[in-house]
Amino acid sequence: MPVDLVDRVRRRLASAGGPTDVSASVVAGAVRDEAGGVVGHADVLTALTLLRQEFVGAGPLDPLLRDPTTTDILVTAPDQVWVDNTAGLRRTTIRFADEDTVRRLAQRLAMSAGRRLDDALPYVDGWLPAASGGHVRLHAVLPPISDHTCLSLRVLRPASHGLADLHALGTFPEEIHHLLTAIVHARLAFLVTGGTGSGKTTLLSALLGEVPHHERVIGVEDVAELQPAHPQYIRLTTRSPNIEGAGEVSPETLVRQALRMRPDRIVVGELRGAEVAPLLTALNTGHDGGAGTVHANSPTELPARLEALGALAQLTPGALHSQLAAAIHLVLHLHRTPTRTLTHIGLLSRTPTGVSVVPLWANGTWTSHRPALTALLRARGVAHP
Repeated sequence: MPVDLVDRVRRRLASAGGPTDVSASVVAGAVRDEAGGVVGHADVLTALTLLRQEFVGAGPLDPLLRDPTTTDILVTAPDQVWVDNTAGLRRTTIRFADEDTVRRLAQRLAMSAGRRLDDALPYVDGWLPAASGGHVRLHAVLPPISDHTCLSLRVLRPASHGLADLHALGTFPEEIHHLLTAIVHARLAFLVTGGTGSGKTTLLSALLGEVPHHERVIGVEDVAELQPAHPQYIRLTTRSPNIEGAGEVSPETLVRQALRMRPDRIVVGELRGAEVAPLLTALNTGHDGGAGTVHANSPTELPARLEALGALAQLTPGALHSQLAAAIHLVLHLHRTPTRTLTHIGLLSRTPTGVSVVPLWANGTWTSHRPALTALLRARGVAHP
């Protein structure tokens, strides 16, 4: 089917209001009108396929989004579409017709996310619902900021695994499975660290499922990812500002709101800004057993990472370290190698200059500091398994 005919049909449909449901009869009628005569079934089917990709879903990227193993989809040029999944990052055979086709898809997805993407604002960051029940994080950049229209889609599925599921998947050995349960029941506050895609949210959700069901857990999240098997998990979700820059609801605001909701435990899905200050304050004022996740390449980097976040809340390094040492007990570190694995458990300890992370368990081996964890658990009335 001639490309110019598809373009004419596209313009006709767009001028009619850009239908969100491009039915076969609508496309067939438009094709025949533009062709000025009888058109074969093959041409009609070709037009239907191409134009439904223009108006519905993520177009040619939809099969990748439906794949349950997909974590990222990256479009760097019309003929360069990459996918990241359990097999690693690889180039696919998917091709777009031209640069304009990629640009139209990026702009339509941005509109679906309630965002603007054009020459005046050539980049966008937003969220889209996923068919799996999770969410897709959208990022796009237009030329001349980039050589081509670049589109990035990160698939975030609900974290619904329990600790037993993660143990079966090889995330940690049986001994650590029992230890993690003990940590939760002892109401020790902890942070889960790791790089992007290492499974931080999945582990946090599994740990929250171990919280006794009579306790009320308030979670603050950027997007609904945590799905703990817990009857009293109450989710508060942030909101980005609209196109006019109004209506934002920040994580910091939601942590403060959570304090007024009679929480037994407060959880932040991901610490990434000034919300670190009210969270540490809460954990230091009677809300034991709090938790959250933080991006960090190793457990020892956590204090420096939180220093940077504390600066956003006007906390001095000294004040941050003092609150951190009193509020957080343990660090659980995950690494993707290539499977998601719990590689380190660390204990936060005061030092003359601030706070450091003392290794307790690393890559399957206990260190000489293990008795400190045993004493911490016993002080809370829980035996070290």
